[in-house]
Amino acid sequence: MNTADTILVIGACGQIGSELTMALRKIYSNVIAADLKEPGNEVRDSGLFIRLDVLNKPSLYETVKKYNITQIYHLAAILSATGEKNPELAWRVNMKGLRQVLDACIELGVKKLFWPSTIAVFGPTTPRQNTPQWTVMEPNTIYGISKQAGERWCDYYFQKRNLDVRSVRYPGLISYKTPGGGGTTDYAIDIYFEAKKNNHYTCFLAEHTRLPMMYMPDAIRGTIELMEAPAEKVKVRSSYNISAISFTPEEQAASIKKVLTDFSIDYAPDFRQKIAESWPESIDDSVARADWGWKPEYDLDGMTKDMLENVTAP
Repeated sequence: MNTADTILVIGACGQIGSELTMALRKIYSNVIAADLKEPGNEVRDSGLFIRLDVLNKPSLYETVKKYNITQIYHLAAILSATGEKNPELAWRVNMKGLRQVLDACIELGVKKLFWPSTIAVFGPTTPRQNTPQWTVMEPNTIYGISKQAGERWCDYYFQKRNLDVRSVRYPGLISYKTPGGGGTTDYAIDIYFEAKKNNHYTCFLAEHTRLPMMYMPDAIRGTIELMEAPAEKVKVRSSYNISAISFTPEEQAASIKKVLTDFSIDYAPDFRQKIAESWPESIDDSVARADWGWKPEYDLDGMTKDMLENVTAP
């Protein structure tokens, strides 16, 4: 770890970015937050924030040069459910944005890049239980297609251009600090807010839909641990499987009822149900555990307890 590094977080106001920015600012003295959206008070008040459109190449290059950026966390993306409504925008943001960041790293001497992938790179033909690190990948959402292509680009830039690029395939991420951003797993966030607000939730996935999930503190810690691992330990340059907990809406509701005994749930599956059914139910992350020591800390009940203690009903 070099605390003298200057880090640029692109997409710093999103679900991951807002929390990752704050975690990085506890470690590094120079962390610049960048986004098109307005930052929350915490991000805005704790350090430099700049407006940045990752599709604007001159602006991206000017920012990297002006601040002598040495590491980039490139998080800007259009997620699964939103992407299905606007595939052209999703492809442009997810693919062109990544390509421009990769080129900026090479041309301007950025030493290290983090870019997140997702379990959406898998598809209906992928083994759904304990999905391996290397397996069939035939995604059927534009989000998954763009992220699978992104994995190949990242590996290409490592192999051909010697760029130190690192990535994990995030499962569904759950946080009390920011609402979901248009993803298929966002029910698992919404359910806690609705439980505190109304003691009831109508779920857009069916009760037995099992998906891999992770509590945000684990995701943030794992991301930083990967970026701070010695380069020789990072043996996968496309993207690592990482896993924590897998559960169904029914199991999550049962966990909530241990705390809020009057909580109730019903189900009204929508178009996101088919997306969920094309994704893995559980993930084999043994490669990440062996290579750089990945290990989650939260189980379902531990996450539920912490979420319900911190969620505030509007």
